[in-house]
Amino acid sequence: MFINSAFASTGAAGSQGGGLQLIIMLVLFGAIFYFMIYRPQAKRVKEHKSLMGNLKKGDEVLTNGGLIGRIAKVEEDKDFLVIALNDTTEVTVQKAAISAVLPKGTMKSL
Repeated sequence: MFINSAFASTGAAGSQGGGLQLIIMLVLFGAIFYFMIYRPQAKRVKEHKSLMGNLKKGDEVLTNGGLIGRIAKVEEDKDFLVIALNDTTEVTVQKAAISAVLPKGTMKSL
């Protein structure tokens, strides 16, 4: 029923040394965030920008919407491409909508 004052005071004194542990934990969480989330995403963005910069007429591409076609026209001043899906159908899409450049002959094998 009665708590000795010595037991009551040790609980408050033991929690004062946690400042360094808090800083170490924050640095650890920052490092995990950087290596697990930020760095891979930045790498993907860099690869996608280089992919968009290297697009040229005749490349076979896959769009984010799942369309596969051959680039018929590249408009450099604008960020749009004209993609020929077959001999008669052409679609205009943004360069950012291109998700991958496919190997030559992919359209014929489908």
